[in-house]
Amino acid sequence: MHINLSPDKRYYSIGEVAKAFDVNASLIRFWDSEFDILKPKKNAKGNRMFTPEDVKNLQLIYHLVKERGFTLEGARTHLKEGQKKTLDKFDIITKLEGIKSELSAIKNNL
Repeated sequence: MHINLSPDKRYYSIGEVAKAFDVNASLIRFWDSEFDILKPKKNAKGNRMFTPEDVKNLQLIYHLVKERGFTLEGARTHLKEGQKKTLDKFDIITKLEGIKSELSAIKNNL
């Protein structure tokens, strides 16, 4: 899954993140409460502000839960047991999907 968020921003609102993942904000809030890997900042109003690192972790959670069918407990266990290895593999897969997308766009423009 390739997320379209501006790479120049330091923080993203929960609405921006939910829209990028095409899910409800309530799911993002739920995942925030369920996964220690997520650590969004809260502004003065108490609104969650997600860093690019949080978005990357959300991509991993989305991949495990929505695409691979993990239960929440299974995803938590998977993240705790092999977090570094999982993140490295996920980074590679994400980069390859981005390259594939770009190549497809170039092919379509030919």
